[in-house]
Amino acid sequence: MAADAGPVPDGALPDGQVEVPEDPVAFQAWATGQGWGDGLPLIPPTPERVASFVEAAGRPADTVLAEIPPNNAWCTVEKLAVNACMAGAVPEAMALMMAALEAMAERRFDLFALNTTTSSVVPALIVNGPARHRLDLPCEAGCFGGAAGAGPAIGRALRLVMRNVGGQVAGETSKCVLGQPARVVGLVMGEWEERSPWPPLAERRGVPGDAVTVYGTIGTMDIADIAADDGRSLAWVIGQSLAYVGTNAYISHWGAEVMVVVPPPWADMLAATYPTVEDVQEAVWSHACHPVAGFPETHRTWLAERDRISPDGAAHIVEHPGDVLVACAGGLGNLHAGGLHNFGPSRAVTRPF
Repeated sequence: MAADAGPVPDGALPDGQVEVPEDPVAFQAWATGQGWGDGLPLIPPTPERVASFVEAAGRPADTVLAEIPPNNAWCTVEKLAVNACMAGAVPEAMALMMAALEAMAERRFDLFALNTTTSSVVPALIVNGPARHRLDLPCEAGCFGGAAGAGPAIGRALRLVMRNVGGQVAGETSKCVLGQPARVVGLVMGEWEERSPWPPLAERRGVPGDAVTVYGTIGTMDIADIAADDGRSLAWVIGQSLAYVGTNAYISHWGAEVMVVVPPPWADMLAATYPTVEDVQEAVWSHACHPVAGFPETHRTWLAERDRISPDGAAHIVEHPGDVLVACAGGLGNLHAGGLHNFGPSRAVTRPF
């Protein structure tokens, strides 16, 4: 028997639980048939396993954490626990996952848009504070994916909540055209605070200590360079790379954000030139633009109607320098930074846990 992962299928017991196979192979087939799966193996959420997650949460099982669209169904502590168990997460991550869900429920994050849009957007979690180490979250080499640790299972748990509780179904309630691998495992990483020349991202956003910033990203983008020898030239490379014409934030929406994750060697190079991280944001923003004179007339008209063209004839990828979010993470191999583009309506939200 297992607690309900989401909307109760036929055969539900009076207490909202359903009978499920305890054999992992049989459960995988059964859960996939119920529409609970994502293509990867699932761990059977037995009452004992689910109870360990609820206990770790420190809240009653029926506590409502968030309303998940498009079904607008309530996600309780127990429903998160069931999906986290199936995803292979650990009970110790419940505080982080609860904070992330509550952040995703805030209006400015616009979870409805994330769960229904044609874009490939997913919630990315950037974690600050000592919890990065307690939960074994990747901060260094391979932080976007590939480093062993708890990150993929945590991200997958939240994705299963969006699927099983919210009712996100590819091609039906979700109009996502292509999708991406993070639509299965999410993107969960820590900031490498110990090697960053700047205050932690969450602290800069008013939340010191253990905190999570949930940011809607359409995917990861590699920014490579071997020629930059100071912060100014590096800021130019990063800004120009971020401002590709086809990103949603650039063409379709005003009020978007963009995030750049720089490894410690590049962060040091930028910090040697720019006294504060706000100066870095200003420098990257100033280069994250395109002159619109060469654009097709249809695109110039689109941008002009939305007041996207500056007096000097350029269109910036985001409205303000503060909309360029900067974090430090990644390996010491240098030569690469990561761009995380937004899709427009969603704004990052930071919460403590």
